[in-house]
Amino acid sequence: MTALTTSFGRVRAVSDLTFDVPAGRVTGFLGPNGAGKTTTLRTLLGLVRQDSGTALIDGSRYVDLPDPVRTVGAVLESTAFHPGHSARVHLEALCLAARIPTRRAGEVLDEVSLLDAADRRVGGFSLGMRQRLALASALLGDPAVLVLDEPANGLDPEGIHWLRGHLRALAADGRTVLVSSHVLTELSLMADEVVVINDGHLLTRLPVTPDLERVYLDAIRAAR
Repeated sequence: MTALTTSFGRVRAVSDLTFDVPAGRVTGFLGPNGAGKTTTLRTLLGLVRQDSGTALIDGSRYVDLPDPVRTVGAVLESTAFHPGHSARVHLEALCLAARIPTRRAGEVLDEVSLLDAADRRVGGFSLGMRQRLALASALLGDPAVLVLDEPANGLDPEGIHWLRGHLRALAADGRTVLVSSHVLTELSLMADEVVVINDGHLLTRLPVTPDLERVYLDAIRAAR
């Protein structure tokens, strides 16, 4: 994205933000609560209109992608499920809408370790199971780009360990993975590098190193 600026009325949520996300790596998108991370991702995915600047995926705006489901998979929340539907029914409905073979539903459920719960109603899922189902939804089109907002919310330590390995495997397969979080320790074990923002502004871009916490906190303090 280049010089991205997005406002809500008089409140500027993102201001002149520029950074890119390379393929083959997990890029962490880091900042305190309210820093503008979710607004940036929603703008990237065409859910919010920017005031100025560009937010492109594979060189195009999201709304101009010819087959967005096969280009980018996104997880912005883990609650957009009909509680009476099973995980399999939910995913098969998405497959039909996107003209993807319904057998793909079972494949992604297996990929996120939910196959044993495929025919259970989503209303009985834990938050961690809903997070896995949201990731399965994002993977349906086998996209080259993944955009994930707080994907570890609700996961237990085993689930976080699984997510970390899974995302790194997807990046190693050549995919572009952008993961937003406000939890530094989580991203330090998951990402190759982090983009840090605060109050909608880019603060710095850092490789993940043992002193990441100190450098991150120094950057946040300096911006205040």
